[in-house]
Amino acid sequence: MTIIIGLTGNIGTGKSTVLQMLAELGAEIIDADKLAHEVIAPDGPAYAAVVEAFGQEILGADGQIDRGKLGDIVFRDPEALARLEALVHPAVLARTRELIEQAEAEVIVIEAIKLLESGLARQLCDAVWVVTCRPEQQLARVMAQRGLTETQARLRMEAQPPQEEKIAQADVVIDNSGTIEETRKQVRAAWLAMKETEGEEP
Repeated sequence: MTIIIGLTGNIGTGKSTVLQMLAELGAEIIDADKLAHEVIAPDGPAYAAVVEAFGQEILGADGQIDRGKLGDIVFRDPEALARLEALVHPAVLARTRELIEQAEAEVIVIEAIKLLESGLARQLCDAVWVVTCRPEQQLARVMAQRGLTETQARLRMEAQPPQEEKIAQADVVIDNSGTIEETRKQVRAAWLAMKETEGEEP
């Protein structure tokens, strides 16, 4: 039986770190956030609708959607963000279903920052894992990883639901505030517990 884990957490909490650990344990990975980028590429199913909704000014010289320009629009305006998600999420869900059908591993992990909000968790996942860290770490990571100013980073953080809302819906919480090894121990313990539970099922 295939187990599908939904992995989420707010921007900068360290989902990619946990994802890599799960891959090392043998999980097959589906990066829904990467799929979101693919579906708004010029040959993607959501490209035309997004350009129509937000205008030619979001395009770069090469015709690609400039995610920085688009981000500056939607992260300042909750209604614009909701409009974008309504265009992108159905295409991501469809592509995720295709990849699940093609997967061969016993455990599949879907990583998505909007796992809970988009309906991916409810429709596809057997368990939800949430990655957290301290807010000051989150801010520093977002600024460093994305080359953003503190104001830009805070806008992106504040555009997301509080971490506590995700934690309330989690089956497993991974606290990524400590060392890599401390995080790895949590991931391994949760993985072994999941495999033991699977083994108890008839």
